[in-house]
Amino acid sequence: MNQAQLLAQFKKMQAEMQKAQEELANTVVSGTAAGGAVTVEATCDQRVKRVHIGRDAVDPDDVETLEDLVTVAVNDALGKASETSQKRMASVTGGMKLPGMM
Repeated sequence: MNQAQLLAQFKKMQAEMQKAQEELANTVVSGTAAGGAVTVEATCDQRVKRVHIGRDAVDPDDVETLEDLVTVAVNDALGKASETSQKRMASVTGGMKLPGMM
């Protein structure tokens, strides 16, 4: 493979990666805690979009439990977002581990 072909292949992969990143920014995943009492929606570029807390999860005398449930739901959503991102980027890069990429 000559340099021109290699450069063309690199530019194509770069364009595909940009498209994948845009798609991931618009892909929303949900994380939950306590059987859905707390739900968090996040994009696959790691932005929390929405937090829903069911009335049953709210106990003014036990704020710590609610805080824990929110933490669990956020971590669940971000974990799913990261997994989705890694799978999508691996499909673009052919599984190559590139520095600075998910």
